[in-house]
Amino acid sequence: MWPTNKGEVETFNDFYHPNVKKEEEPGAAESQLYSDESRKEDAILIEKVKQGGFDAFERIVRKYESRIYSHCVKFLNNQEDTEDVLQETFLQVYRSLDSFRGDAAFSTWLFKIATNGCLMRLRKRKKVDLVSIDKPIEFDGSMVRREIVDWSKNPTLMSNADDLRVTLDRVIAALPEDKRIVFIMKDVEGFSNVEIGQILNMTVAAVKSRLHRARLILREELTSYFNGTLEQAKSQKGGLQ
Repeated sequence: MWPTNKGEVETFNDFYHPNVKKEEEPGAAESQLYSDESRKEDAILIEKVKQGGFDAFERIVRKYESRIYSHCVKFLNNQEDTEDVLQETFLQVYRSLDSFRGDAAFSTWLFKIATNGCLMRLRKRKKVDLVSIDKPIEFDGSMVRREIVDWSKNPTLMSNADDLRVTLDRVIAALPEDKRIVFIMKDVEGFSNVEIGQILNMTVAAVKSRLHRARLILREELTSYFNGTLEQAKSQKGGLQ
């Protein structure tokens, strides 16, 4: 059962990603990338790249490619799209490195480019693939009304597909884009609110607001799911003792 007090917005964070640091410290997943040692290494490599050292750029790619891939695949859920964005990200970094002034950490600038690439790819998908669920489809020469199965109201179906994990993935994927991105970066990847704000060009207050709303939506959806599961258990056992 989900708590209903004012601290409830932290509950999902603890449940889904218990090791994430709160407040404004560097995110758990990013602490090494934001360390003084990492920044100094980046500064040296960037200067070498600006002087024509392609080997230094290859070292930057090796340092960050797996982390950027992991970041992008959470948004895109597609290997081909993720690999395309990964390639486009480092290509843009190489072409634009002269414009990097070091006002923010290099890793912040890099993740900003990658995140923008993901957002552009997601918006292209919407333009190409978006089809109204109310629009009939053609079948054997006739127009047939679509029948959409609502898994959220059928715990029996969900239990055949890794239950809670499938529910979480479905609910997260259904979040509005602006809230889903903030939620994934904070509660799944472990970025701090400050890091998210820098990457998405948002104030910390805006990050907190979207994160709060995302967690409330998730809590409501999961509460419905758990209540449905409990009711099913009661009906199967003739009521809980």
